Amino acid sequence: MKLLAIETATDACSVALMVGDRMVERETLEPRAHAERVLAMVRDCLEEAGSPLASLDAVVFGRGPGSFTGVRIATGVVQGLALGADLPVVPVSTLAAYAVAGWRTFQVPRVAVAVDARMGECYWGCFEISDEGVASLVGEEMIATPDRVAAPPADNWIGVGSAWEAFPALTANLPKIRPAARSVLPRARDLLPTAARQLARGETVSADQALPVYLREKVAWQGGPSKN
Repeated sequence: MKLLAIETATDACSVALMVGDRMVERETLEPRAHAERVLAMVRDCLEEAGSPLASLDAVVFGRGPGSFTGVRIATGVVQGLALGADLPVVPVSTLAAYAVAGWRTFQVPRVAVAVDARMGECYWGCFEISDEGVASLVGEEMIATPDRVAAPPADNWIGVGSAWEAFPALTANLPKIRPAARSVLPRARDLLPTAARQLARGETVSADQALPVYLREKVAWQGGPSKN
């Protein structure tokens, strides 16, 4: 399987190309330079692997939630690549990528992701990670104030994401979750195992259907409080 993944929804900008068992990656931590760097990183990965874009099975992107500008950058780049090469697109939750990054770093299969969404709210999602690094959502992704997030069932969860530090109430309200000792950011490679499963299941979209997910818009659509 050949998959190209792009993740730009956080301060990190990364690209990963999986060709069978081989992984080629590029990453930079320049929060204001994603748009300038990402296409060159895509080109470098394809050239290093010797794989033309048209030879890929699909392109993958972190669909959010995350930085508004960052999510839009990945969306636009993936739409252009997929349209030009006539490839399907696999959108993967950026929160799922956070969870896989937490699993990869701390070797804990249950990861609660809480990312500061500003305006007193956090993006929230709980995931169980398989031995292959595939993220399965437990419950639903949401945006909420720290006192209204949905606690996961069972024990032995670790918490990752910026909201654990930004909102100490999360730790007080969720005693079954242990915040990680240090922060982690998702990388494009963290999208790939979940994307491979989605591709095998036929869970792809066309280039024009590759859209970002912000969650705050979803709350407004469902009649909840909107702070935009």
